Amino acid sequence: MNITNSTSFWGRGALGQKLFLTLTLGAVVKAALILVTGLILAKILRRYLLNLSRSTKYVWIINEDTASMLHNLILLVSIIYSVRALGLSFSLGGMEVTNILTALLVFYFSYVFAKKSKDYMIMRSPRGKLPEVQLKAKLFYYTIVTVTFFIALNIAGLSGRLSTIIAAAGITGIVLGFASQTVVANFISGIFMYFDKPLKIGDPVEVAGYSGIVHDIRILSTRIRTWDGLLVRIPNEKLFNSEIKNLQKYPARRVDIVVGIAYKEDAQRAIEVIKKTLDEMPYVLAEPEPMVFVDNLGDSSVNIAVRAWAPSEKWFDVRIEIVQKVKKALDEAGIEIPFPQRVNWFAEELRVKIEENSKGESS
Repeated sequence: MNITNSTSFWGRGALGQKLFLTLTLGAVVKAALILVTGLILAKILRRYLLNLSRSTKYVWIINEDTASMLHNLILLVSIIYSVRALGLSFSLGGMEVTNILTALLVFYFSYVFAKKSKDYMIMRSPRGKLPEVQLKAKLFYYTIVTVTFFIALNIAGLSGRLSTIIAAAGITGIVLGFASQTVVANFISGIFMYFDKPLKIGDPVEVAGYSGIVHDIRILSTRIRTWDGLLVRIPNEKLFNSEIKNLQKYPARRVDIVVGIAYKEDAQRAIEVIKKTLDEMPYVLAEPEPMVFVDNLGDSSVNIAVRAWAPSEKWFDVRIEIVQKVKKALDEAGIEIPFPQRVNWFAEELRVKIEENSKGESS
């Protein structure tokens, strides 16, 4: 234990009068003022936040829990520094214990504050905006924890020591730099993805060679549940640099199919049958209007292109229904949908030998 003698204002005149051993009246008064000031500030801040929480829309961050945590933090820090004002200073590894305790308290309360705020954001968010709010909450949580961590290091007096250690361990620093390069890249890509918003949780997507539903979006990676039920984790850096096809970004999506009819059939009649079929389907949108036209002349059929718009969330069901009902309508109208046909040509005449059986009948 080190005892520090004060020669400042608190150690002059009557304030410098010793009460016990090296404990002076000025030190006691200073400690009392710090404690009382901290208590008053803590109560004022707590009351202010409680009143504000009843009217603010940011209740996820300004609430009773936040008010109580800040009240307790200010009170505990005041107690620590009031003890320090008495002239008592304990050292641990060359660092003052009061600074270490203050740093731990600041980091702990900031961590609890960030976690509770994240939970509040998620609990109070509308169901329709839950995926977006979850990403915001995670970004807020990691930002607060990271910033507070470095603040706590500075309060404890470790920032300078860490710089010296890292500078001395140059090779280790290079290795750690390369090792963390991917992590940092994924983290930054995750932030860019949040602002760019090419996809959200629940969207059907095709990205990085995978197709499925976005299951979760995290700071370092995005998880996709493929159509066959597999969970794929894609690093955000790879996702950010990939072409992303969002199958449900817009409210409407076009269904494209091709129907082949025989060359002997009337193409215009087939187009009318298909259009009538589309008009009777409730999920086929009237605007934009469906398009049905002869696209090309194939090897075995006249190919008719069918293009109809449907709500994005019903796209797959509408596509299946269009294929089934168009096939049924063409069958009922007597319009043939041919199968591929081939004509074989031989360079020399092909002769077929017909043999007669024992009864004189040809076989």
